[in-house]
Amino acid sequence: MLNLNYCYRIYPDASQEKELLDWLEICRGVYNYALRERKEWISSRKCKVNACSLHSEYIIPADQPFPDYYKQKKALTQAKKEYPSLKRVQSQVLQEVMGRLDKAFNFFWKKSFGFPRFKKYGQYRSINFPQFKDNPITGYQIRLPKIGSVRINLHRPIPDGFIVKQVQIVKKASGWYAVVCIQSDVKIPSVKPQGKSLGIDLGLEKFIATSQQELIARPKFFIELQSKLRWLQRRLSKKQKGSKNRVKALQKVARLHEHIYNIRKNFHYQVAHHLCDQANIIFAEELNLKAMSRGMLCKHTLDAGFGSFLEILKHVAQDRDVYFEKVDANFTSQTCPNCGVVTGKKDLSQRVHECFNCGFITDRDVAAAMIVEQRGLAALGLGVKLPVEEEVIGDVRKKTSRASRRNRKAS
Repeated sequence: MLNLNYCYRIYPDASQEKELLDWLEICRGVYNYALRERKEWISSRKCKVNACSLHSEYIIPADQPFPDYYKQKKALTQAKKEYPSLKRVQSQVLQEVMGRLDKAFNFFWKKSFGFPRFKKYGQYRSINFPQFKDNPITGYQIRLPKIGSVRINLHRPIPDGFIVKQVQIVKKASGWYAVVCIQSDVKIPSVKPQGKSLGIDLGLEKFIATSQQELIARPKFFIELQSKLRWLQRRLSKKQKGSKNRVKALQKVARLHEHIYNIRKNFHYQVAHHLCDQANIIFAEELNLKAMSRGMLCKHTLDAGFGSFLEILKHVAQDRDVYFEKVDANFTSQTCPNCGVVTGKKDLSQRVHECFNCGFITDRDVAAAMIVEQRGLAALGLGVKLPVEEEVIGDVRKKTSRASRRNRKAS
């Protein structure tokens, strides 16, 4: 099965937009109620048998099972009788709310962090229609259950042989969007590692350094616009709560955040396609992104978006039949790519790699990218490539030859 996601801009009229906003608030209430139900059950099991908390206790029978996804989804039928407003929302949309909460809990149990939080007003911004009988897109309109036909900007037509499986409606600062998931009954063979290889090294000094000695600068998306964001947030803080001017100021802040996200994502896609143009095999470091986002340079690391870029690169490589793999990132900047000798730990201020054994000189990040490429080729059993002989050009070749002559004279 081949699944693809297409994103389209939609333009609901005034009544449809009001109905969608009401649906989002109803789904937010259902999400918070289900989360409270699970949280109370967990809190009731934390109390000791012979002691009670001085603050509060939740008295829930010991034989009552945990309110999991299936029990909470089944309880929606009775909830609709007690709260008729729930009938306004399509039934499968409400069931998807329970699925989203269950997914959040599964992530928390797997990673041991990130306990699900309650959604504030305006924080629940998407609803999902998981099933359609017929193709909901007809012409330049998309037909949504209980909402009606909504005008859509169909800039990319649905390919032949694909059917629409589900549609997600997303509310952003710039408007409404529909993420359409399409599926086709075809099998795509996995990409085989063959052809020209390329290793990349991610960093904050340079966003990308390749084993072909190409350096790509890192645009500072958030850093360049944080002064404007600070100014807008200062204006927002002075507006009266509940006023229309506060809503307008809040909308400007949200649009600036979305603008930063869009230019970062666009840059990531451009770099990913640029790398796929150069090689048939791409190797990257398997970074500890969680630790990097909590370090001294956390703001710059999050601004670069390394995790998002690697996911985009993987997706683009798959679409363009380029083999992509991650390799171990340990000691990539401490190993000489020419002779394999460990040169020792370097300070961050030291941006040039100079081997004391063979005299090889190059950029520090380029040397790390060469090590990444060599490790990837060795893992695939394609042999270790020595990227020094003819790929070192210009001043680097001159410096290397001079260093080699000095070593021969000294010996």
